[in-house]
Amino acid sequence: MATSKKKFFTRIADWFRGMKSELKKVIWPTARQTTNNTLVVLAVCAASAIVLGGFDWLASKLVQVLISLLG
Repeated sequence: MATSKKKFFTRIADWFRGMKSELKKVIWPTARQTTNNTLVVLAVCAASAIVLGGFDWLASKLVQVLISLLG
């Protein structure tokens, strides 16, 4: 039983060592890149919201016209 616990903790320690070595290989973005990427994401979200809002408004007007014609 003690051996299996030791193997378990050894595997966990190996996993953390491997994770640490992989994180050293990561090329982290600069603050400027992060800011630019954030602005792009916000712009795309805003544009998507405007387009979807337009489609929603158009669909609601279409439904209102159909209701007034059929009602």
